[in-house]
Amino acid sequence: MYEPQAFREHRDDVVLDLVRTAGFGHLVVTHDGALTSTPVPFVADDELTTVRAHLARPNSVWRAAPCDALLIVPVTDAYVSPGWYPSKAEHGRVVPTWNYEVVHLHGRLVAHDDAEWVRRQITALTDTNEAAFPSPWAVTDAPDDHITKLVRAIVGVELTVDRVDAKRKLSQNRGDDDRAGVRRGLGERDDRSRAVASAMEEHEEDQ
Repeated sequence: MYEPQAFREHRDDVVLDLVRTAGFGHLVVTHDGALTSTPVPFVADDELTTVRAHLARPNSVWRAAPCDALLIVPVTDAYVSPGWYPSKAEHGRVVPTWNYEVVHLHGRLVAHDDAEWVRRQITALTDTNEAAFPSPWAVTDAPDDHITKLVRAIVGVELTVDRVDAKRKLSQNRGDDDRAGVRRGLGERDDRSRAVASAMEEHEEDQ
């Protein structure tokens, strides 16, 4: 991934938080001589060395394993209008752009066609995503024969991560006034844009 120094995120704890905040990505492999990808929810370990997920059995992506793979994890993104820059009134030398946060996880993918492994994975994935609910649903809430039937219809996949590229393009290349203008503009739009405004604010507070 192209990563200008101003936009590169090196802090391990921040990158892990970005990945877990997203919890969803696009798994890319080469299968039968062509690139193919699949959207996938996942769980990541505390060191971001292993990512675990599962796929429907008819999904051809898991059949490419063992293989090199890339998991693209989009976090936030939004359009940035040049009309939000105070510098537009000063010199007019401004153009539209896009702010975003994204993580690329590179590594080796293996498949786990094993019922117990898959059951552990779906339990971890469910517990992670249900944790914020006042009455979390658990895999054990469903009849065991129902879960057993569903487990047979999916295959586990595990990415051993050997390289992490993290990029946060949050107007770091603009002056203070322009960044403030972008935050205000994004904050007045939809939830997606407001999420980027919040990311900009958090990033500036960390500096």
